[in-house]
Amino acid sequence: MKLSTPIYALKRKAKAQARSQGAPLNTALDHIARTEGFQSWGHLAATYAKTSVAERILRSLIDGELVLIAARPGQGKTLLGLELAALAVQQNRPAMVFSLEYTSADIAERLHQLGFDLQQLSDGLIVDTSDDICADHIVDRLDAASGAPVVVVDYLQQLDQKRDTPRLADQIAALSNQARSTGTKIILISQIDRRFDEAGKSMPGLKDVRLPNPVDMSLFDRACFLHQGEISVERLPKTG
Repeated sequence: MKLSTPIYALKRKAKAQARSQGAPLNTALDHIARTEGFQSWGHLAATYAKTSVAERILRSLIDGELVLIAARPGQGKTLLGLELAALAVQQNRPAMVFSLEYTSADIAERLHQLGFDLQQLSDGLIVDTSDDICADHIVDRLDAASGAPVVVVDYLQQLDQKRDTPRLADQIAALSNQARSTGTKIILISQIDRRFDEAGKSMPGLKDVRLPNPVDMSLFDRACFLHQGEISVERLPKTG
């Protein structure tokens, strides 16, 4: 069953409906799902996960790529990253999620919104929400892991918050090197600068990524931008 609009737009519509009607989000989500012909939001999410855009993105990723997922708040970038990790596990690939933004309970709830059960993914999915997360921490955990997992880092700007960690540019370079040397797919979730809202563009691009400090964006192999229910995926040109 084809959705009338991407799941990220449906979820945003449900949030707006819940706010305007003073209803619980779960009630609004279920209502939206029924208008799409599903029994509930869980039913919609589980069905969507089988044929979602995330599955197509995951199939297109190449071993050793550093990937950017970027959007303004509320556009579904974290959900997309988590869906990629969950789908990898379902396809018998290990996955790791590093988050400085959410707790394990938060991540479990978001996976549930997508129709996944964290407990059922536990054999293949590692969730790390420690305060020590930085590139060195991620590399150390990857060196100790078996195989080449799909890695999701939420999110890029948070890596730059501590004074005792390397410069953001050095951290991104380290993650790029780790991806290339081990064949690991590393996905970094990123914020888009709020100035994009005033620019009148239909989709953000690399120049709209909010960078607290300079980063060599040519280190990224692929970028995925989300806005207003639309998704743009592009291979990035290399310089030098």
